[in-house]
Amino acid sequence: MTVRQIVGECVALCCAIMLGLAAGAVWLLPTVYLHRPLPWLAIPAGWLLGIAIRQWVHGKKWNAALLAAFATAVASVYIRVLITTVTIAAMTDYGLLAAARTAGWSMLLDFTRLALSKLDVAWSLAGIVVAAVTATRRRS
Repeated sequence: MTVRQIVGECVALCCAIMLGLAAGAVWLLPTVYLHRPLPWLAIPAGWLLGIAIRQWVHGKKWNAALLAAFATAVASVYIRVLITTVTIAAMTDYGLLAAARTAGWSMLLDFTRLALSKLDVAWSLAGIVVAAVTATRRRS
């Protein structure tokens, strides 16, 4: 591998992470609006991330599949942490950022782990599979 290829793969990985974080933040909107977690949204999020990664981030089939699966995993973890942060903010009457700063990453991750169910993990895995399969499909 040349330096150019390594830099290109690192940029693609950063793009996948940013797309996953953006998908998690967008996923938070209907979750907060409906006042309940919506783990089944991992399927459409994975589908959209698979399309986005394949179209704009990476043209190679298997690299795009890995990046799309990783981006969906990032989105699934990020939405769980955001839901935990929103719950803490609602309980303590703090703002969202103040609750996140006060709780800290270790407490947020512990509460997220405690609130995680097997069904949430199943929906996330299904979204990851959908993302990988969508990213391996040919461009239209």
